[in-house]
Amino acid sequence: MTDQVRVVLVDDHALVRSGVRSEIGHAVDVVGEADDVEGAVEVITTQLPDVVLLDVHLPGGNGPAVIDGVRKAGVETCFLALSVSDAAEDVIAVIRAGARGYVTKAIASADLIAAIGRVASGDAVFSPRLAGFVLDAFAGEIPTSDVDPELDLLTAREQEVMRLLARGYAYKELASRLTISVKTVETHASSVLRKLQLSNRHQLTRWATDRRLI
Repeated sequence: MTDQVRVVLVDDHALVRSGVRSEIGHAVDVVGEADDVEGAVEVITTQLPDVVLLDVHLPGGNGPAVIDGVRKAGVETCFLALSVSDAAEDVIAVIRAGARGYVTKAIASADLIAAIGRVASGDAVFSPRLAGFVLDAFAGEIPTSDVDPELDLLTAREQEVMRLLARGYAYKELASRLTISVKTVETHASSVLRKLQLSNRHQLTRWATDRRLI
């Protein structure tokens, strides 16, 4: 890995962008940042990076919307999704949109730097679990075109909160993972249960499990 690889960071959390820049800045050239879809398309088409580290859920849209906007502008670059989500539908959606890889924010700094280098050189990069989702999808074992009307009721942030709640995360742990306050988590959790017409976390876990969301 050399500093010749130019990278743009796209994430709606300034703290996350700052942390990633701190961890990888010695090995790559971070040439820009953005926190929403419109800003991401603008900085990518201006800076023309080799690799874009792209969060899946963003204000004003999602990761695939960024990829689509950049392609429509006639710019070619490599996208590597970097997300807290490891849900099958998120992985499949961003890969179908054109990303070259998908890793979660639990990845070690050295592994992320290596992944950036591999994507820049044309390789595809996934953790073993996420690679399995992609293989299953293209083998037809995971439906990718079905839209769940109940899931579609939730905003992107509410979907993140829902999945982590269903996996058993405490509010404090969830707040730390998403870099939001416990009060904000409580607000999102209440909204999720209300929209899905569920009474408690146990019902939410069963609802999410039935839909293969966790």
